[in-house]
Amino acid sequence: MSGQIHVEVVYARPGRQKSVRIQVRDGATVKDAVEQSGLLGEFPEIDLAKNKLGIWNKLSKADAPLRDQDRVEIYRPLIADPKEVRRQRAAEGKVMKKGGGEAGAGE
Repeated sequence: MSGQIHVEVVYARPGRQKSVRIQVRDGATVKDAVEQSGLLGEFPEIDLAKNKLGIWNKLSKADAPLRDQDRVEIYRPLIADPKEVRRQRAAEGKVMKKGGGEAGAGE
């Protein structure tokens, strides 16, 4: 073995996606690949202290070792809490059901 492995590092935001294929040393970590990819310089909003990282759609720690052909993903922070959005939708649905018969009711 040459001591090198091939990985892909990806990041996406609305309207723009970037995928970079790189070679890293055997035993490199997720963080090593992100740093070597150049995406930190290209997307200044990426903050490794805040952005979560993953390998093939599974959350991973920055110090997780990589294997050949892994796909490292940099996730953007959520804009809204999914639980809160569901609560709001449910509340709106209840309001709509209660007031749903007003138009033409009692005529």
